[in-house]
Amino acid sequence: MAGPGADGKSPDGQRRKRKLTMFLAGIVGALVVIAAAVFLTDIGKDDDGDGKAGPSTAPTTSKADLPAGVECSGADCTGKDPENMGCGGEFARTTSRVTVVGTKTLVEVRYSKTCGAAWARITQAAPGDKVTITGSGSAARQTGTVNADLDAYTPMVAVKNAAAAKACATLKAGGTPTCTK
Repeated sequence: MAGPGADGKSPDGQRRKRKLTMFLAGIVGALVVIAAAVFLTDIGKDDDGDGKAGPSTAPTTSKADLPAGVECSGADCTGKDPENMGCGGEFARTTSRVTVVGTKTLVEVRYSKTCGAAWARITQAAPGDKVTITGSGSAARQTGTVNADLDAYTPMVAVKNAAAAKACATLKAGGTPTCTK
């Protein structure tokens, strides 16, 4: 008379063989996945296939180098809104200011070292008054016009430092433009 199985093999022995077979199949599957990943990604080789890493083609300036929320730096900021590009707020400071004689109108140079850019801001002004920021070079000039909010700011100009920027206000009522130093 044979044992518990009809073919003379114990059920425990059959389970062990199935477990071993499944375990080995899992290892082989994992090795196939790893080999495919290495083959498809060509880890550690350049185009010549000699195993030496080639030179990086990444640009020298990238958004990854900028703080979160900051979208531009230097010349890339020229003509762009400082608030929309993340250059305002904690990344900006007022570096010079002047009050227009006979008024409460304040003109400021705002500068962001992080963005390498400056812009002008005018407050307590009248609708139609203008504010201009000038940086280094004749092309580095942006203008803003006061609306019903009674203040305005210009788009940015790229500057090497805050001292390279100058803000001027021209009032609609007339008079000589008033500028920061």
